[in-house]
Amino acid sequence: MVLGNSDYQRLDDLRGADAPTKAESGLQDAGFSILSEDDADAGEIRARFRDFVTRAAGADRVAVALSGRFVHSGTETWFVPVDARDATLPEMVSEALPLSAVMSVLAAHPGQAVLLLGSEAEKSSGDGLTQPGLGTLDIPQGVTVLRGSPKQVASLMAGHLTKAGAPLARAAQDAGLEANGYLPRSHAFIMAQATAAPAPAPVKTPQADPSAPYWDLARSRDTVDAYQLYLDRYPDGPNADAARARIADLKTQPERQAKAAEEALNLTRDQRREVQQNLTILNFDPKGVDGIFGPGSRGAIKRWQEANNFDATGYLTRPEMTALSAQGEKRAAELEAKAKERQAEIDRQDRAYWEQTGKAGDEAGLRTYLKKYPDGLFADLAQERLDKIEADRRAEAQAADRADWDAASKADTIASYRDYLASRDKPAFKAEAEARIAELQQQSADSDQAAAAKAREDALGLPGVAKTLVERRLAEMGLDPGRVDGVFDENTRKAIRRYQKAGGLTVTGYLDQATVAQLLAGAIGFR
Repeated sequence: MVLGNSDYQRLDDLRGADAPTKAESGLQDAGFSILSEDDADAGEIRARFRDFVTRAAGADRVAVALSGRFVHSGTETWFVPVDARDATLPEMVSEALPLSAVMSVLAAHPGQAVLLLGSEAEKSSGDGLTQPGLGTLDIPQGVTVLRGSPKQVASLMAGHLTKAGAPLARAAQDAGLEANGYLPRSHAFIMAQATAAPAPAPVKTPQADPSAPYWDLARSRDTVDAYQLYLDRYPDGPNADAARARIADLKTQPERQAKAAEEALNLTRDQRREVQQNLTILNFDPKGVDGIFGPGSRGAIKRWQEANNFDATGYLTRPEMTALSAQGEKRAAELEAKAKERQAEIDRQDRAYWEQTGKAGDEAGLRTYLKKYPDGLFADLAQERLDKIEADRRAEAQAADRADWDAASKADTIASYRDYLASRDKPAFKAEAEARIAELQQQSADSDQAAAAKAREDALGLPGVAKTLVERRLAEMGLDPGRVDGVFDENTRKAIRRYQKAGGLTVTGYLDQATVAQLLAGAIGFR
């Protein structure tokens, strides 16, 4: 396997590092099967190495030449792909080729394995955990390692490396290469053809385990892909059960780690409610704002993580909590600004309608205004004027008429008001009776919806402190919820209806999940 990387996409180029790939003809002439790549990215390196591992299992001798940039830590050295983003430890572990993996394959061919490393001296730099260049190598028994510049490596490959009977130590010295590992003075990589008497019959030796290099490689990488490579090649190998167990363990580790990281945050019930509120206003429905992270909340967290390019574990980290809180506060501010705009427009239309109807003070105009704006800016004033009109009419009405009206009002049913209207040709309180009939009919029609809305509010299980916070927020917005005491009276219901209307929510006068999340967003901050 010959890899030469000189043209890096993000790191500095290394001129001449592709020289070994131009000197591979000597290996071909010697009968080697060549796997070669110029300027290999991470995917191409993985592909070449996978093929190399497969072919090396049946080879009598193996050679690897790596030329380009290297990065090392205290225990490992990596060959850097041309598409590496940087030289940090996370990037090397995930994308680069570890020399320990190469050594594992070469170790299966003691005395017949050579590793050629072409690099240039580099100044010390890195992220503190890694440094550029070749580090200390753990060389298996029987493996020869030769290192030098890419040009020196190419010179050896084009010269005495594959010359039959040429001592490798002398050839490396002539090329200016540093030698380590297995290198007896007379050792030749390609043995000369023997001319002496026939060799004695070979002594039978125990057959080495052919799966051992794959298992060593899997353990050195300790990844799902590495263990799966072992299983693909040796599904019934001596370490197959251990490989499957390790794969299962690695696959469940991220979720366990994510769960433990969230548990370490020690989130309070209010902080969990804030998470659910933020998810709700960001349109990731957690199926409740109760401070309990059940399947609905976990699913919503996972969808939010996927949408924001976080690991979709369903468990939150502190940076994710911060990001979610910031998004929730921003969205809450946007919704509040839109609600204020809508409320301003509603108030403008309210005032204009009042000018056209109730301002003149006549009964028909007042009732017309209240029908359209029962919770409007002038609703209290309109009702006050109608009460005066009724009082004046009562004073003028005959005693019998007033008595019938009082009886109908006391019963306060549709039937009692209809009986009153039918009791005389010109009842004094005709307008009031007809208006009250219309109100009761509407209340009857709305009763089922009101009961359902009340049930949704009750299901939220809001504590008294949360209800007080709702009233305080309504008061801060100028919606006049009445006394801030955690008790929802008619003034509170009217304020909730006005908030829901301005916020584009379902108008019921009762709290639901969307109303609470939008109203209290940001009120309980993450600490």
